[in-house]
Amino acid sequence: MSASSRDAMNHIPTSTPEDAMNRVPTPSSRFLRGKASLIIAVILIVALIVLFFSVANDDWFSIVNFTLIAAIAALALNVLSGYTGQVSLGIAFFMAIGAYTAAYLGGDVPSSPLDPLGLGLPFIIWLPAAGIVAALVGALIGPTALRLKGFYLGIVSLSLIFIGQYLFMNMRGITGGTQGRAFPVPAIGGAAFDQQNTFFGQAFTSGQQYFVLILLVLALAALFVSNVMRSRAGRAFRAVRDNETGATIMGVNLFEAKMGAFILSSFLAGIAGALFASYNRFITPDYWGLTLSIQFVAAIIIGGVASVWGSMLGAAFVFGLPLVIDHFNLLPVASGSGGISSGDLNAILYGLLIVVFLLFEPGGVIGLVRWGQALARKLNAHSDEGGEPVEITDLPQGEDAMKRVPTEDPEM
Repeated sequence: MSASSRDAMNHIPTSTPEDAMNRVPTPSSRFLRGKASLIIAVILIVALIVLFFSVANDDWFSIVNFTLIAAIAALALNVLSGYTGQVSLGIAFFMAIGAYTAAYLGGDVPSSPLDPLGLGLPFIIWLPAAGIVAALVGALIGPTALRLKGFYLGIVSLSLIFIGQYLFMNMRGITGGTQGRAFPVPAIGGAAFDQQNTFFGQAFTSGQQYFVLILLVLALAALFVSNVMRSRAGRAFRAVRDNETGATIMGVNLFEAKMGAFILSSFLAGIAGALFASYNRFITPDYWGLTLSIQFVAAIIIGGVASVWGSMLGAAFVFGLPLVIDHFNLLPVASGSGGISSGDLNAILYGLLIVVFLLFEPGGVIGLVRWGQALARKLNAHSDEGGEPVEITDLPQGEDAMKRVPTEDPEM
């Protein structure tokens, strides 16, 4: 044997089973790593919220507040269409139910027969009542609408928009008719949110007060929906969406699952409608039309169906981005018939986004985020496989090596 061969054999890398086990990520290490990532993400989000709250002006608060309200409504639609798979174009109808419930319960007591009706109740009553009444209306409509599915359910939900338009235009005592009406403003004690107030020795603008209220409602709604979707009811929703026949075989009550999703969706939509009308202060009935419902369908497709975060991202793209474009005057002023308005650009923008995401990423923006996370985990796994340097063990040489070679038994 040559000297080079002996040197190579003397330095054969070996590793113990313990070393191999140490290089394989265990479930506990993955859990701790995921928990640490979640804590870091929460800290970053809280820091961004505090920074925005401290430096933003009223224009930015207006943009963000409308976007957060839209996120609540998009979450409502995602519960029904994303998680349960029921086509719905009637989200604007249930938002209007919540808005006019808030207007009736919280509006000013009429001083003349021509004024819209109002009871002057505090927002701690009219805000949850808006969701409850919308949920009750959903419970009344649901047994009829949910007998259908797919395209036919979409047509029935679309009819709610036109029925609602007729009712809202003619119920002048509550809606104000074609002239519209003012909506109540949340107030704590005598401090109304439409004016600057001082809390804990600190002055807060109207936008800041609404921001805290809307963000709190959105956080509670997102947490509630997220927990529901992890429960037995949430698994039933997804089973109905994936395969109704299979869900029935598994013991899922289709009617109860669909009704539960319909009622929860209607409740959240009513809350969003009340907040939107209150923040806008004055709305006419024609606002709650088909265009608004289509915008929310676009929001959940672009952001990501069956995802809480997807609802928020979709609302940011469909509702927040156009407001930013208008605020910064990113478009030239339309002149004559050949110009393009911001409204036209908004429609073109989210129309193109729908097409792009349906063709290339059906999971929406949240699908892209998950793809990035999977890629990062894959790269991290490759780096973990590199492990620690292996131990180098010197093999015995010469006569010592020969003594350790097993010999044949002479008796064999």
